[in-house]
Amino acid sequence: MTELINHWIAGKPAETAPERTGKVFNPATGEQTGTVAFADGSDVDSAVAAAARAQREWRRASLAKRSSVLFAFRELLNKRSGELAEIITAEHGKVLSDAAGEVQRGLENVEYACGIPNLLQGGFSENASTSVDVHSTRQPVGVVGVISPFNFPAMVPLWFVPNAIACGNSVVLKPSEKDPSAALFIARLWQEAGLPDGVFNVVQGDKVAVDALLEHRDVKAISFVGSTPIARYVYETGTVHGKRVQALGGAKNHMVVLPDADLDLAADAAVSAGFGSAGERCMAVSAVVAVDPVGDELVAKIAERMGKLNVGDGRRSCDMGPLVTAAHRDRVTSYVDAGLSAGAELVVDGRGVEVDGAEGGFWLGPTLFDHVSTGMSIYADEIFGPVLSVLRAPSYDAALEVLNGNPYGNGTAIFTESGGAARQFCEEVEVGMVGVNVPIPVPVAQFSFGGWKDSLFGDSHAYGPDGIRFFTRTKVITTRWPDPSHGGVNLGFPQNS
Repeated sequence: MTELINHWIAGKPAETAPERTGKVFNPATGEQTGTVAFADGSDVDSAVAAAARAQREWRRASLAKRSSVLFAFRELLNKRSGELAEIITAEHGKVLSDAAGEVQRGLENVEYACGIPNLLQGGFSENASTSVDVHSTRQPVGVVGVISPFNFPAMVPLWFVPNAIACGNSVVLKPSEKDPSAALFIARLWQEAGLPDGVFNVVQGDKVAVDALLEHRDVKAISFVGSTPIARYVYETGTVHGKRVQALGGAKNHMVVLPDADLDLAADAAVSAGFGSAGERCMAVSAVVAVDPVGDELVAKIAERMGKLNVGDGRRSCDMGPLVTAAHRDRVTSYVDAGLSAGAELVVDGRGVEVDGAEGGFWLGPTLFDHVSTGMSIYADEIFGPVLSVLRAPSYDAALEVLNGNPYGNGTAIFTESGGAARQFCEEVEVGMVGVNVPIPVPVAQFSFGGWKDSLFGDSHAYGPDGIRFFTRTKVITTRWPDPSHGGVNLGFPQNS
């Protein structure tokens, strides 16, 4: 019998046996390590009801109290980050150093939320009209649903949950059913930090749980990260049911390499950003656009570095781990076949890679295609695996046309030693997050994360200032204390004077 990974509602694991379950695997061995409960509508109702009850009191907690809980959670997360990284590696497959980095980037957002007394400051105008003062406040929206993806089971929830809680909301988190245990570990840390029971809840499951959150009348806001088709569905369904929604979708992140670039730096960056976490990152570089005449030399340098990568069990000293499931590994592998059929040049073939791990793991080695065109599926689709495509462009303008013609607009990077070219690129490229000689330009916590075009649905980015705005509603209060000498009834329209 494998362990049952259940829901976390009102400060404790659910005690009822689920009618539906799913299997959880260790991707490095292919062995089933757990069974995850799949919520039905009644489970979601219980979680939302617990969140609504808790939120009525939590919203009244002082900012000092909220920040003290955030600081305590920060200390616990920092102290036990190694345990959380091990949980992530066991269910996702990414190497331990990568999992530790994920936790650290999530920790940055917790630290940002610790400043909530400053972040929630409103505005004040004295004597805006004669003897009339106007001030604004930010108040919580209520119960928030967070739907997070498999590729960052800790970091993505930490993009949203700390800010939502700091603003006075309660949260129901629906993590991926592929790696659900990190959410429960985080729930226990919140409880140990002093967060009242019910302010943070976890419902495990699949589309049934997602739809129940999207349609529940007591859920006021939804934060989502996932593929573009699902992000569109979440946005449309949530907004139809009267919720505010931020839905971050897929990506096809390009790295442009100009002729004046340091090619060793560019090759290092392409390999690091293309194959870290087995390419299962929404900010992974999946397309390198080499501007003539550097293509041949750049491809050779990338291939050389790929040959030195050690693929294997993430708990060992490996550079890249397995893919998250056998089905996903097979899907990514099918794109290698499709690229060959379309006429791309397969420079490095990751199929049949020798690994430092069990034979039953979900393996695919780093794969490199050259002379890829925009009409090929390996370019057009978000593969979400260790497949890097190199396109050739005759000029900067031609490279820019490729990027701006792509339907995604999540992240991009340019490698150059020209400040003028970099400045022009930052101004002209139609992408939400841009790196200059930085291959994965994920913003720090003081800024907000989010793309353009089909990479984002809604007008709010994740975390940072946008996160505070998303999880609060602005209220403007106009005040005048009566003077005994007031002029009596006046039915005219109020005028400033």
